[in-house]
Amino acid sequence: MGAPLTLRAAALPDIPALAALWAESLRSVEEGASDVARLVEASLTGEAHRIVVAEYGGAFAGAVLLRMITVSPLDPTPMVHLASPTVLPEFRRRGVGRALVEAGVAYAEEHDVSQVSTASASTSRDANRFMARLGLATRASFRVAPTATVRARITAMRPTMARPPRQQLTSVLAARRSMRRTTTQRAG
Repeated sequence: MGAPLTLRAAALPDIPALAALWAESLRSVEEGASDVARLVEASLTGEAHRIVVAEYGGAFAGAVLLRMITVSPLDPTPMVHLASPTVLPEFRRRGVGRALVEAGVAYAEEHDVSQVSTASASTSRDANRFMARLGLATRASFRVAPTATVRARITAMRPTMARPPRQQLTSVLAARRSMRRTTTQRAG
């Protein structure tokens, strides 16, 4: 029989392991540890989220951040968002991910919330297939880009005053050809 799987609330000693687990999702390595510490401390005071840690055979195996949110600012229906449900590679395919999602469902039921959501990297085929098997369907595509990139692209797409529209250019060229023909006919 396999090692026992247990779930528990995150505690202050978990901060370094959580920061390492969620390193790819954090804004930076330096600020990430303090962000995780703030989240763990807030979860201990009972604010609007909970961090669940999974241990497999007594070893840290993964975690999920459970947050109460609304569907969107335009749709205030409450839902529980499973943020960054992550399992360490050496503990995958042992029921850890399923247990973390189940903890999210239990949290939703505890708060009488009828929907759960999560997000995973579009490039993570395994994570997306796993979530689909659990019944989580794609509802939206979340896109992110640096502000400067979007500004540059918007500017490049904007018509410039120096460049006449194609129709106007065609009219100008036609008028020039007509003037040349008239000049050539008079000269000839």
